[in-house]
Amino acid sequence: MITPPSLKPGDTIAIIAPARKISAEELETAFQWFTSWGLKVKLGSHLFGSHFQYSGTDAERASDLQQMLDDPEVMAIFAARGGYGTLRIIDELDFSGFCQNPKWIVGFSDVTVLHSHIQVQFGIESLHAAMPFTFPLAGSESEVMNTLWKALSGQDLSYMVAPHALSKKGTCQGVLTGGNLSILYALSGSISDIDTDGKVLFLEDLDEYLYHVDRMMLNLKRSGKLSNLSGLIVGGMTKMNDNAVPFGKTAEQIIAEIVADYNFPVCFGFPAGHLDDNRALILGRNVTLKVTGTFSTLEFGAAIAE
Repeated sequence: MITPPSLKPGDTIAIIAPARKISAEELETAFQWFTSWGLKVKLGSHLFGSHFQYSGTDAERASDLQQMLDDPEVMAIFAARGGYGTLRIIDELDFSGFCQNPKWIVGFSDVTVLHSHIQVQFGIESLHAAMPFTFPLAGSESEVMNTLWKALSGQDLSYMVAPHALSKKGTCQGVLTGGNLSILYALSGSISDIDTDGKVLFLEDLDEYLYHVDRMMLNLKRSGKLSNLSGLIVGGMTKMNDNAVPFGKTAEQIIAEIVADYNFPVCFGFPAGHLDDNRALILGRNVTLKVTGTFSTLEFGAAIAE
């Protein structure tokens, strides 16, 4: 895997909206954070556009992302927010310039489309991390922002997580992959579908029906994506929905049941996903996961130069 160059004050980042629309007012906090880090900001031409729920037509959103992929000054591209829409434009993008000059792609949720496609097709790391729409108040003490800057600037990154009743003990190593479960399910069988063999898989999701979670996890199992995992990390399973007749399990219990027969370690309750405490994860980076009865740790390996 190739690690994009680290950022430093004076560098330029870009903000685009590949999915749901957003207003300038909703990005004021993000501009303050980027200024405090000494970064310059370029905006997509259609960042504040509107086309039904999207920030622009498919062509307009693809054009904005393409421009930033090709711009040699841009060192990182932030998706302003998630929603739905990146899947509609992924096949219209030309990544040849991006591969010649890799840069950080930053976001989560719907941005899992980009994370998966880039990892599978081009072997380049990316950042599963907070998006400008979700940044906390500027100037606040925030592990979300501290870990984001650490990842962007090439500093060491590691986590210690509280124990969880459903976690499974063990130690493993592997390249970190994954993201939003619903998006991974939507990518199944496509050229953007992740390879999980020997990997540490991260999963999170928001606003799904519990039976959907069960169905998606069974898809991972039946397609062989759990068979050769090195380890599993489960982040936020946030605001899950149930039917009038209860499903009978939480999202975490569904996942624990489906992976019960495997020997890899499982860490539940990891602070990443649709949570206020959404820590940065370097997808594509080799990690070491250790799960014990008293804590879990996740340590990221050294960056890999091109």
